[in-house]
Amino acid sequence: MRLHKLLLLFIFTATFLVSCSSEDDAPIAISKVDNQKPLGSSARDLLASDQFNGLTVELISVKGFEPKAAAVQGFKTFLENRLNKPDGITFNTRVVNSSNLAPFTIEEIARIENDNRAIYNSGDEITVYIYFADGSRESDTDTEVTLGTAYLNTSIVIYEETLRNVSNRPNSPDLSTIENATLNHEFAHLIGLVDIGTPQQTPHEDTDSEGHCNVQDCLMSAAIEFGSGVINMVDNTVPKLDDLCLNDLRANGGK
Repeated sequence: MRLHKLLLLFIFTATFLVSCSSEDDAPIAISKVDNQKPLGSSARDLLASDQFNGLTVELISVKGFEPKAAAVQGFKTFLENRLNKPDGITFNTRVVNSSNLAPFTIEEIARIENDNRAIYNSGDEITVYIYFADGSRESDTDTEVTLGTAYLNTSIVIYEETLRNVSNRPNSPDLSTIENATLNHEFAHLIGLVDIGTPQQTPHEDTDSEGHCNVQDCLMSAAIEFGSGVINMVDNTVPKLDDLCLNDLRANGGK
């Protein structure tokens, strides 16, 4: 998650999908606009129940690159523990064919979303799109890889091929643990951490990595997003949010 690149990505366009059940019925318009805003702008909408009582997660995977069931369950538990959604949290999962575009720029990831995303905010239900990609990020180097990116207010990409490569390194955690940690980390960016739509109650942003926490071993450490931190996951467990991050979320409507 690099904000200077994300700002270049965001171009405000209004696109509509219209469907009709019969010639006599009025058309039902679904607007994409509310799901095409800058990162962090929907933090309170996701955390609180002021406007949205439920959450639908549209989880799309390239065939052969689906996440482990344990990772998805762990991610759902994370959401239930942090979000105030009295109507519950629903997962809508499906598999798609490869785009054959890997390695990916974030602009290509956004175009893939435009082609594949089917569920947008409606009524009191907010939606999040997560794409498990069959490749890596184009900007990866020999020393730093990106595991995932939160790039719009309700959009995440997980570079599943990269996660699998990392899990094969000596002393790495299980793949499901890495997937779970990456999902939790990137979603925490959507809900405004650190200081991206959810104000800090106590300063704790990493001055060397915008949007990340300076508390060692916190889930929001930059090392988690860029791969180097997964090797240090103690006892193959997913890192947790530290108290400073939790205080920020609670002050912005979360649990």
